[in-house]
Amino acid sequence: MAFSKVERRLKIKNGIRAKIKGTAEKPRMSVYRSNKQISVQLVDDLSGNTLVAATSLEKEVAAQKVTKTEQAAKVGAIIAEKAKKAGIERVVFDRNGFLYHGRVKQLADAAREAGLKF
Repeated sequence: MAFSKVERRLKIKNGIRAKIKGTAEKPRMSVYRSNKQISVQLVDDLSGNTLVAATSLEKEVAAQKVTKTEQAAKVGAIIAEKAKKAGIERVVFDRNGFLYHGRVKQLADAAREAGLKF
């Protein structure tokens, strides 16, 4: 039986989520990538709260005409900056079933360069 792309991604996502959990001290950095946008949030799985979020629809990113990979890098830098303000230095990276490649990798690299540790 062949899986559709979405079913395949969800199957991978469930495998990843079975292994990682976010806490208030070390939240899960969950990335979502659509065809046009990318968003990321830091989630405390114990309480079920989103601590910090950033998206490519924010004014600093959406106002500029850049490629989607450059957009992802800017979102990575923004989430790292917001995390620092919230007192978060370490995170667990959750690629959400997406391949660690292209925009997802660019976002992660930019967040690392801006000071997040994962």
